Amino acid sequence: MNERIRAREVRLIDENGEMMGVMPPIRALDIARDRNLDLVEVSPNGIPPVCKLMDYGRYKYEQAKKENEARKNQKTITLKEIRMRPRTDEHDVEVKTRKIQEFLAEGDKVRVSVQFRGAEMRHPDLGRKLLDEIAEVLKGSATIERSPIMEGRMMSMIVSRAPGWEPPKKQATPPTSQSQTAQPKSGSPSIPDQTPQESDTADVVDDDDVDDDDVDDDDAHDNDAHDNDADAE
Repeated sequence: MNERIRAREVRLIDENGEMMGVMPPIRALDIARDRNLDLVEVSPNGIPPVCKLMDYGRYKYEQAKKENEARKNQKTITLKEIRMRPRTDEHDVEVKTRKIQEFLAEGDKVRVSVQFRGAEMRHPDLGRKLLDEIAEVLKGSATIERSPIMEGRMMSMIVSRAPGWEPPKKQATPPTSQSQTAQPKSGSPSIPDQTPQESDTADVVDDDDVDDDDVDDDDAHDNDAHDNDADAE
């Protein structure tokens, strides 16, 4: 730029993009100074090198502004995780598969993992079968970025949103009119709503860990207590 240009001749372009011809760099620099601009080498490998007249400080400012705008518009992709066990029942698998699709709809990637314990380690084929079934259900809405692999006691795969897939839009619930709403009779006590509230789901969705040995011990304790009561009678 400016005095640092060492070529014997340069091809000069003015600030409006018009070609001004081939000339020595000292002459091009004089023109730049007369217009209160900088002489910037934009194509050093050209024969001769190409230089352009511009306000270099303003050019750098506009470039930085464009980069900041581009970063603001970029969405940060988060890697979510769904965990299951080889014995996860069919209903829970369906629920977790719908949750995977929710994460994909938000633009996130999902690691789908199957966790093995104890004797389950001898049957990795069960985990592979479960992941293959989930991949089949997600076909069309997800792309398999990493096929199932075994990592310690976990077998996992990574899926991302399939190109062109759009999640189904949720149907709006129509408002309930007053005539359809049951009104309590005068003098009758009001009954509080006992419908359980659904809690928020964390980023890592995991099965509840239940120890089979603990369940067996509780059952045996209940049976012993029942037999003792019978003997007392």
